[in-house]
Amino acid sequence: MSFSIESLEPDHPELSDFENDYERAEYLQSILIGHATGGNSSDEHYKTLRRYFLDNPNTKPLVPNWVRRKRNLDHFWQFIKHKFGTYAERRDFIWTEFSPLLEYLEQGDKTPHKASIEESLDTLSSEYVSFIWQKAMRRIKDDPEGAITISRTLIEAVLKHILEEIDVDYPDNPDLHELYKLVAEELNLTPEQHEEKVFKQILGSCSGLVSGLGSLRNSLGDAHGKGAK
Repeated sequence: MSFSIESLEPDHPELSDFENDYERAEYLQSILIGHATGGNSSDEHYKTLRRYFLDNPNTKPLVPNWVRRKRNLDHFWQFIKHKFGTYAERRDFIWTEFSPLLEYLEQGDKTPHKASIEESLDTLSSEYVSFIWQKAMRRIKDDPEGAITISRTLIEAVLKHILEEIDVDYPDNPDLHELYKLVAEELNLTPEQHEEKVFKQILGSCSGLVSGLGSLRNSLGDAHGKGAK
C-alpha cells in the first residue's frame, strides 16, 4: 500500500493520501476489523471515511447497512461484540459485507443511471425502500435471480409508499399491475386519461414494463421452485 496510516492526522484525516477509493475502502475495512478484534482503531478516520463513501451516490448503496447506522466505533463495537463471539467470525463477516463495495471500486460501475435512481429514491424518504434498493444492487453480480425478484419487490414497495402518502387504500395482497394502476390513476398517468397519441404510447409502455417485470420475476427470478432443468 502506498499510503501511510501515520500521515492521517487523527483530527484531520487526509483522504488524498490514498491513491484511489479502493485503498480508502480497504482502509475503512481494516479499521473495523482492527476494532472488532481487540485493536485500537482511529474513530476520526472511521468517521471521515464512512462519510466519504456515504456522500458519494455511487458508493452509498454499497456501504454495509450497519456502517450507515453506526456513526462511530463505539456504536460499531456494541453491534459487533453481540453479533459474533470470535475474532474469526467478525473478520469473515466484515470481509463479506465489504465485498460489494470493493468489487465495485475494483471493476467500475456497470449499473446504468444508478446515481439518478438513488436521487429519486431519496425523495421518497423511505428507509425500507432504500434498503430494498441496496439489496438489489448487492445481488446483481452473484445472485441475478435474486436481483430480479427483489426488483419486483422494490417496485411494489415504491407503489405502496406513494399510495400511503396520498392516503389511498389498497388490497392486502394486491397484484403488482393492480397496484400500478391505482397509482397511475391517482397521478394522472394512465393512457386513458390522455388524448395525445404520444402520451398514450409512453404511458402504455410504462404499464407494460411493470407487467413485464412481474412476468420476468415469475419465470427467471428465485421466488418459485424449479425443476431439474
